[in-house]
Amino acid sequence: MSHWDYYDYYQPSRPIKAKGGIKAQSKRGGFGQSWWAKRWIALLESFNIGARLGRGKSYARKGQVLSIDIGQGTVTAEVQGSRPKPYDINIQVKTLTAADWKKLAETLGKQAIFAAKLMAGEMPEDIESAFKDAGLSLFPQKLDDLKTKCSCPDWANPCKHIAAVYYLLGEEFDRNPFLIFKLRGMEREELAGLIGKAVGVVMKPKASRAKPELAPPPPPEPLSPEPEAFWGKDTVPDNLLGEAFIPPVTAALVKRLGNFAFWRSEENFLETMQQIYRKASSKGLEAFLGERDHIKRNA
Repeated sequence: MSHWDYYDYYQPSRPIKAKGGIKAQSKRGGFGQSWWAKRWIALLESFNIGARLGRGKSYARKGQVLSIDIGQGTVTAEVQGSRPKPYDINIQVKTLTAADWKKLAETLGKQAIFAAKLMAGEMPEDIESAFKDAGLSLFPQKLDDLKTKCSCPDWANPCKHIAAVYYLLGEEFDRNPFLIFKLRGMEREELAGLIGKAVGVVMKPKASRAKPELAPPPPPEPLSPEPEAFWGKDTVPDNLLGEAFIPPVTAALVKRLGNFAFWRSEENFLETMQQIYRKASSKGLEAFLGERDHIKRNA
């Protein structure tokens, strides 16, 4: 089936199915859950690129994007299209100058909540207001702030391949919002250091990893061949290790760590790990108590 797009008539092509590509985690609806991710997606959708937007979304969900690398002010990626050789993507984001970052750090330093959250690794909800107070913007404001290039033959820019990368970046911003700062030209740690200088806080260097000198260990005592002496005469209490129970929150540590960057599997990482933890917890408690029917009795 052929389509009209703007004033050009074209025959749509089908991409070659990619293996091991990066797949979007959102199965339906919009991409990204946080306000900063949604702002990024809104920026893409403001470009009015027509049907290419929907096809870019499809590429992101099917795993056609093979790789994404994020640097300061730049994103490079590979996307599998309809040709055997993947297309090369390059996105250049306008970065803030050193003077801009210094001015922003001074503005952020005047509001304790911004400084505290950023230095603790949290993204403040209303940080955009601080950018505005400094006469700056967290996100690119116009199309000229973004320079995009794809090696595909599509005349449109951005094309569906670039759109797919944009969508996946939006999801990644959910996991790591400070990548937005990186795209604007500065790592979070650098910004925290600038804020520290602005408020007069000296960032302490990391402690040395050199190992302290330890006293020589005492000579080992000979082990007794007598069972009672070897194991100890006192009887070990049944509650030595405390109460055994299944944690109320499944895979709590994994949830704190969050998803891997640009997850590639068919299955959602956190959902899969929760299923594994549920089964392992039941089996582990059963083995610990030595009672096969313990879980069933207490279910």
